[in-house]
This record gives sequence, structure tokens and C-alpha cells, in this order.
Amino acid sequence: MMNTSLKERLSNGDVALGAFVKLNCPSIVEMMSLAGFDFIIVDCEHSSFGYPNVEDIIRTADGAGLSSIIRLRGSSEEHILHALDSGAGGVQIPSLSTAQEVEQAVAYTKYYPAGIRGLSFNQRAAQYGMGDKNNYIKSSNENTIVVVHVENKIMADQVEKLCQIPQVDVLFIGPADLSQSMGKPGATNDPEVVAVIEKVFAIAIQHGKRVGIYVAGQVELEKYLKMGATYIAWKSDVTIFANAAKETVKAFKQYGKTV
Repeated sequence: MMNTSLKERLSNGDVALGAFVKLNCPSIVEMMSLAGFDFIIVDCEHSSFGYPNVEDIIRTADGAGLSSIIRLRGSSEEHILHALDSGAGGVQIPSLSTAQEVEQAVAYTKYYPAGIRGLSFNQRAAQYGMGDKNNYIKSSNENTIVVVHVENKIMADQVEKLCQIPQVDVLFIGPADLSQSMGKPGATNDPEVVAVIEKVFAIAIQHGKRVGIYVAGQVELEKYLKMGATYIAWKSDVTIFANAAKETVKAFKQYGKTV
């Protein structure tokens, strides 16, 4: 049941456009598909999704033709297993600080011989046990996308080691958290923070790893695309709606003053 379109785009070197989904609203997922997004990142780290909610959002994304990535609450085996058994196209793993932690976490994303993911066929990703079991294991190992956050200076300093982990598909840079870890919270344009981001980009691309990053505006989008980003997280459903709401009210008030 896994939607593999994002995996195909990344494998081809194409740029993929996604957005964080924080609201438990299937209609938003459908609208994102109609608007032309390539994938969604269901944000379990900074929202209140439960496991059934996540599975329903994934189901909606599949029906709408969107790939679904789950940003987990943490790197535990339980969170990874539930996300992938629900049929997500991949997981985005936050809150890691060392290459050793990454190796342990990614092992939970793959079945033997690539990893140690718990094996069950009685779940949505395996067609509830009604599909070919060998094909399911093979497809899951080949197509599950593993995105690892590089959101602190400790991880950024280990990017060479991260690039040696074959199961990692995308290194995702979190500029805000990175700036905070460097004692410059929110100063994402500080020269020292920018230098670290540029270093991660350069090393990752040199080793053939895809780079993802959070983008909050057009200027940032152009900048990071030129640097080689191919996994774009454009704001979130909350931010998109909040900005549109504010612009609507602003336009209304401006119009009201002219009549």
C-alpha cells in the first residue's frame, strides 16, 4: 500500500515539495494534493496525533496520490514500527545526537537482512496479511524512506559518519534548532549558523545523500535549491492557513478604510 512516488523522485534527483501536517484534518491533505504538493510530513513531534489519527491521515494521502512521511515523537522502536506498519512511505527521525543513535534507529526501519524491524503481516502496510509476504518485505526494505534530522551542532559535526549509513536517504536540516544548539536561538542567518548549514549541504551532496530543509519563504527556497536541496518542507498547514487568514483580514481592513 505504500506510495513510492517520493522515493522515485528522490532517486531521480528531482526536487520534491512537501509540507508539515499538524492538524488532524483529512480534507487538508486532499487540498494539498490538489494544490500540487508531492508529499506531506505528518508532524507527531509537535502536534497531538495519536496512532489511529496517523493511520487515517496516511490512508487519505494514499487516496490523494501523496507520499506520506511521519516525523516521529522520538527515535524509539515503538514509534518507528507504528508509523511504518500504518503504511507510511517513510519516517523522519528527530532528536538524535550521534551517528551511533542514528544507526540504532534506522535498524528499526528495515527488515532482515537490512535491519531488525519487528515483523508482522497483520497490519495495513502488508495488506493485512492478504498480499505476497516475500514481495512485501522486499518492497518495504527497498522503498521505505529514512530521513534523519541534523538539528544540532553535535550531529552537524558528524555528517561524514552519517553519510556512511546506507539506510539513511535524506539528511534534514532544522535551521531553528541548529541555531539554538549554537547559542543563537532563531538567528538562522547568523554567519556561524549559515556556515554549518553550508558544510552539511556540501558534505552530504559530495557523498550522494539527499538534503532536506525547512523553508519559510521564497528567498530561502531559492537559496536552498541553489545549494542542492531536493526535499523541501514548505511551512506547515498551520502556518499556511494562519498566513492566509492574516492576509485576508489585512486586505479587508485596508478596503474598509477606503469606503
